[in-house]
Amino acid sequence: MTEVPPWWPADVRRPGTPDWELSAVSWLLDQVPGDWRGHDVLRRYPVLLARLAAGETTASLEATREGWRTLRRDAGRGPAALPPDVVEEAMAAYEQQGIRLVELQRQIDAVRQAIDGLSWIPGAGRWARV
Repeated sequence: MTEVPPWWPADVRRPGTPDWELSAVSWLLDQVPGDWRGHDVLRRYPVLLARLAAGETTASLEATREGWRTLRRDAGRGPAALPPDVVEEAMAAYEQQGIRLVELQRQIDAVRQAIDGLSWIPGAGRWARV
């Protein structure tokens, strides 16, 4: 059986198994805004879809980080100032989302490496062409 890293997404079959690439495409489409499903080129070229998913995730992570950095400063201003407990709850939500997005980035990268034809080398902890 083909090795995969521990963070391999559960909904994607292992490379080399039947229909693994179809499962990868389906999973990657779930990671991007729904409007992208209407572009058949992404289904035909999974490496392009993986690139898109990586970019979308990076942009979401950056937006989350920016929100976390500026929330306390911005939330206490003006007539719509938020109560401190709401700010803390929002900060926790930003943190949880940031953790989720970092993990998603790792998963997308793993799927992209496999789509590119690389194999996971467990002892080395890296992807390589074999």
